[in-house]
Amino acid sequence: MLEPENKQYEVKKPSSKTAYRILGEFFLDLAETFIIAIGLFIIIYNFLVQPNSVIGSSMEPNFEDGEYILTDRLSYRLREPKRGEVVVFKYPKDETLDYIKRIIALPGERVLIENNTVTIFNGQNPKGFKLDESYLADYIDTQGGIIFPEGKETVVPNDAYFVMGDNRPRSSDSRSWGTVPKTDLIGRVIFRYWPFDKLGLVK
Repeated sequence: MLEPENKQYEVKKPSSKTAYRILGEFFLDLAETFIIAIGLFIIIYNFLVQPNSVIGSSMEPNFEDGEYILTDRLSYRLREPKRGEVVVFKYPKDETLDYIKRIIALPGERVLIENNTVTIFNGQNPKGFKLDESYLADYIDTQGGIIFPEGKETVVPNDAYFVMGDNRPRSSDSRSWGTVPKTDLIGRVIFRYWPFDKLGLVK
């Protein structure tokens, strides 16, 4: 059925009250979205993953100055840290600083640094075993320090970890300032997102 040609159509403008209500609903939705986003960020940052940046050369050549990484904060709530894992932790001498190093010895083990090798003694290996450190560059030498001196077996306290940087001559680590309490561990490094040519999971 055709409409009469002379029929007029009117478009009503929304009243000021309707406009204010629409505007209010818009800003309410925006605020809810913002609050949810902030809440998710807080949950993720405190319990799941945390972004960190690498500063300095102590982990070269595996991690270089200026790289950006993601730290898994959840795993160590569910299991114990493992030897060889790269971890981020609060520096025991200044907990406002985050350090990145590699776990070398576990709680209760004994460490011997001698002749450019690291030997670990524990219940399963009372005679000790030489650590396979294939992740180190060929030119890297490992020497003892003040706390874990060259040629002397030193015990790692319970609930603490002995850590070292991969660039041993340029690393300030457990050899010079002691072990890292488990409570100071933030998490393990799982992903590198900058630079893009190194983008990917950390083995």
